[in-house]
Amino acid sequence: MNAKLTLTIDESVIKRAKIYAQHQGKSLSSVIENLLKSVTQKEETVSKDELSPLIKSLMLRPKVDLPEDYDYKKELEKIRDEKYQKYLNNNEK
Repeated sequence: MNAKLTLTIDESVIKRAKIYAQHQGKSLSSVIENLLKSVTQKEETVSKDELSPLIKSLMLRPKVDLPEDYDYKKELEKIRDEKYQKYLNNNEK
């Protein structure tokens, strides 16, 4: 069942919304309805029975506690440097 709704919206927003709706080939009412549906829709939760065994096993692993000053970018840089150090050494020769 459809019902009428009165909204107070800035004119510039209405103009842009009408242009958007026109480009989508839809009415402004349809665009607004779809937007409201998307923001009010409850998140669908996946039951544990629907998860694959791999995902279930990953969920059972203990949480890793990292120090607050942990910088993953520095760690990745160290790993990259170690990996490519042999190439750097060959170029120096």
